[in-house]
Amino acid sequence: MNVTHLECSLTGERYEAGQIHNLSRAGKPLLVRYDLEAAARTLTRDSLAAREPGMWKWRELLPLPEGTEPVSLGERETPIVPLTRTGGPNLLVKDEGRLPTGSFKARGLAMAVTMAKQFGIERIAMPTNGNAGAALAAYGARAGMETVVICPAETPEINITETATYGARVYVADGQIDECGALVGKGTAQGLWFDCSTLKEPYRLEGKKVMGFELAEQLGWELPDAIFYPTGGGTGLIGMWKAFDELDAVGLIGSKRPRMYAVQAEGCAPMVRAFEKGEEFAERWENPATVATGIRVPKAVGDFLILRAVRDSGGAALAVSEQAILKGVDDVARDDGFLLCPEGGAVVAAWRQALERGLVGKDERALLFNCANGNKYPLADGSKRLKLAEARAEDL
Repeated sequence: MNVTHLECSLTGERYEAGQIHNLSRAGKPLLVRYDLEAAARTLTRDSLAAREPGMWKWRELLPLPEGTEPVSLGERETPIVPLTRTGGPNLLVKDEGRLPTGSFKARGLAMAVTMAKQFGIERIAMPTNGNAGAALAAYGARAGMETVVICPAETPEINITETATYGARVYVADGQIDECGALVGKGTAQGLWFDCSTLKEPYRLEGKKVMGFELAEQLGWELPDAIFYPTGGGTGLIGMWKAFDELDAVGLIGSKRPRMYAVQAEGCAPMVRAFEKGEEFAERWENPATVATGIRVPKAVGDFLILRAVRDSGGAALAVSEQAILKGVDDVARDDGFLLCPEGGAVVAAWRQALERGLVGKDERALLFNCANGNKYPLADGSKRLKLAEARAEDL
């Protein structure tokens, strides 16, 4: 293990590795730091190519202690698929819906639960809009831990029942995800459980950044021109930005970086508002509403890290309408045979918006993230009823 220390993302204050941590003393996320020179000695393109595919092959840049068996459900590499009919050969989507529990939450929670088990933690908790809770419950069950999950009432029913099926204690609450998170925080302060909320422990980010490692290798160690990422808590966007710096430091890629586009819904766009105002932190978004529940996060603890990555990359924060989100899902399903989740529909809509505004060119390679399997969400019924005794094939 190459971990040297942990570091407050706002103040730079150092924290000792090998101990249980949540937020820093400044109330901000902690970032894991590595001995990158040591990592570079064994983490090479050739060594990676010879390893079994999956997130754990990046062990030199993961906090997994040496000799520790990860809590795993078989996290494989997710494919990058061109959406040729939707946007031409340069429009690509990374399909995170192929992971365990059908969403991109799997890698992050695999890492968080692995480290929690390493520290002897027996009870874990989090608020969720759906997929994160299911992943926490699944990996918690795998590790033999007790799991508590609190969901806003608008959480899709399939996510609630899935989470409960894994054995978690699931509560549906009359509030938003940050309000559910406040209750989790109170229980943490009382010693009832360990808080696995977004960016409130340091290791979920380390699992999520593997998305950045993977896409770099899959694209021949040449990063795309632009990445469009559905942004609620923003762990993946922050993680990928961190991953690119680490890959550069160990010599696997050069200094080129993609423009990062944080995608939100018009009904819940705190990052977009802060970006457009030039602010470092984002104010809470009141009365959030969107069909893309995964990005219905009114207040993110890592807001300044999201905004920093977007600005440093030359990207932007973009808000899209509900109509554009649903159209994105329908168009890609019909034209390319690819069923996106609503958040995936949002990034398609954002790419189209960026194209219209001249923020991205059609000749540029743009990578979109589909963060969950589209079959986990309600779909409109476009079928027609048929009486076989009266049916004629020529009328169909």
